Amino acid sequence: MRIGEIAALVGVTSRAVRHYHHIGLLPEPPRRANGYRVYSIRDAVVLARIRRLTELGLALDEVRDVLADDSGRELAEVLRELDADLARQEHELRRRREVLAGLLEGPLTPDAPLSPALAELLRAAPATASPAAAKDREHLILLDSTVGSDAVFAALRHIAEDPAVLSAYGRLDELDGAATDDPRVAALADELAAAVPDAVLAAIPDGGPVATGFGEALLADYPPAQAEVVRRVMARLAVRMRERAS
Repeated sequence: MRIGEIAALVGVTSRAVRHYHHIGLLPEPPRRANGYRVYSIRDAVVLARIRRLTELGLALDEVRDVLADDSGRELAEVLRELDADLARQEHELRRRREVLAGLLEGPLTPDAPLSPALAELLRAAPATASPAAAKDREHLILLDSTVGSDAVFAALRHIAEDPAVLSAYGRLDELDGAATDDPRVAALADELAAAVPDAVLAAIPDGGPVATGFGEALLADYPPAQAEVVRRVMARLAVRMRERAS
């Protein structure tokens, strides 16, 4: 058989066969005097197996392992890894469909798409024109987009539904332009830290919910006095988390 004939027999393209030769996946058969390759039934069997394995989702390097001699990995091992990978993809697809379902329920907002947990949290939050509340919303969306924190968002519902949250935002807004040693800073920080329920801390995974450097970037997003409030709240919560772990 010539390359076009074996390709048609197995159901792949001639270009794919040449690529398999190029990467050493399929041994190149001898050529006749006229320069054409001559393929055997054995070549077709190997090529058909390559096609079946790639259709299962194996990468070409994994296919090479399967086809290798005793030094290669066992097919069962590779297929178990593939099954685990497909399970992860299936979970991710379900999560994406949940996000889409939430979006379709509407109404759509300028910051969509959001995870269902964050969308529910923001719907529960009272309407306000507070700049501090708007900044808080942006930070939650960033957290949602980078690492996802469904359990944390669910636990924050208690705070979002508390009428006192609007007063706290207003007092934080009033610190815009204030000095970091303003006496209102310590009082507000104590109040905000105390308002965070243990359920929120329990939902935060070990090591914190965010990447290294997030805290510094977060503080830099606030005016000095507001940043000092946030810094103190973060420090108090860190102490409570360490106490919980001990």
